[in-house]
Amino acid sequence: MLLNKPFGALCQFSGGGARPTLADFVPVAGVYPAGRLDADSEGLVVLTADGALQARISDPRHKLAKTYFVEVEGVPTRAALQALARGIDLGDFVTAPATASTVPPPAWLWPRDPPVRFRKSVPTSWLEITIVEGKNRQVRRMTAAVGLPTLRLVRWSVGPWTIDGLAPGAWRSNSADRLPNFAVGGD
Repeated sequence: MLLNKPFGALCQFSGGGARPTLADFVPVAGVYPAGRLDADSEGLVVLTADGALQARISDPRHKLAKTYFVEVEGVPTRAALQALARGIDLGDFVTAPATASTVPPPAWLWPRDPPVRFRKSVPTSWLEITIVEGKNRQVRRMTAAVGLPTLRLVRWSVGPWTIDGLAPGAWRSNSADRLPNFAVGGD
């Protein structure tokens, strides 16, 4: 199943308290997220009841590409984009090389509630970043390390799956039981 997780929702099925959880959007028992998104991130979460598939999607050693659209504070320099492409030393690990480019604000993107804080004196830019890892807050840490703090982060795709046509909080079943051509750098 593919879910477009809204901003503020926890990427778990229970224990949300005042915050919504995946259970508030997906009324299907026995499925679990293959990977996570922070509460302040939005976009694609792949859900499955297949534990082996969940592990293969989530495990960084399989190098499944994940693409994000990221609104950052500031204007990216060529040096910042090159640093992202080489990999960033985040102290506890060095990221694998990413693909990163500036893009116009996505025309398909929904308004965020609450909106991103607007500051007249600080320009913002959009990046499209693809990584093959997905460690805790990795994209946010990468952009901050090159002087571009993340304001909004939307995961567009995981492997072959996208949120194309899914409104925030909406989900759809995926007819494929297996990840197509899974040997994308994994075993």
